[in-house]
Amino acid sequence: MKVVILAGGYGTRITEESRFKPKPMVEIGDKPILWHIMKEYSYYGFNEFIICAGYKQHLIKEWFADYFLHNSDITFDFTQGKDSMKVHNQHCEPWKVTVVDTGLDTMTGGRIKRVQRYVGNETFMMTYGDAVCDVNIKELLAYHRSHGKIGTLTSVILQPDKGALDIGPNNAVKSFREKNIADGSSINAGYMVLEPAIFDYIEGDHTIFERDPMERLAREGELMAYRYKGYWQCMDNSREKKILDDLVKQKRAEWMKWEDVQ
Repeated sequence: MKVVILAGGYGTRITEESRFKPKPMVEIGDKPILWHIMKEYSYYGFNEFIICAGYKQHLIKEWFADYFLHNSDITFDFTQGKDSMKVHNQHCEPWKVTVVDTGLDTMTGGRIKRVQRYVGNETFMMTYGDAVCDVNIKELLAYHRSHGKIGTLTSVILQPDKGALDIGPNNAVKSFREKNIADGSSINAGYMVLEPAIFDYIEGDHTIFERDPMERLAREGELMAYRYKGYWQCMDNSREKKILDDLVKQKRAEWMKWEDVQ
């Protein structure tokens, strides 16, 4: 199953970093947050990724182009008057990564629509390239398959600065709206599972996924919430980056489950 990651925004609230690189390439510890997210999915056996790039998209492509080289033991031999390279050991994950330039100013829905031909007519996962979570991806997928709706999102409870959710007793999302300062409700944490029918809800580049498509899914009873009480943290600003950095340095990063098996 393919995993679509939105990685094309400007990252305007973390400008001290995003002036030089896309926000998903901002490092936590010594690796981009995008790498952390991909490792989460890979831990559960999902290794095919479609990266919806935009702002400074060439830097994402270049990082993956060099990834094998940077994670291998290599001998460079120039003694015969030519450049010979021998790989002794490589330590790369078994990933297949498609990086797609989805446009500089394309909205989130438009970015998803632009990768439709790479997704194909199959169920896929989607998340944002600026947040980590220790949700069990296989359990999330099993929940999605159990209800038969078009979309499942992972919901968490935090102080509201994201889109607020009104969730019914059967976990159906009754409404999806922008934040309200009085809210103390569940928020959309990403980590979604979507059926290919979702592409019919997206008009084009101008479509903001979190507005018309998700609001319509909610009205039609086609959007469910996987309620999660574990760890989730976005990286919208330098304060949140420091939180994540510190957790990695202190070896307390709950999302890094792959560390337990190495």
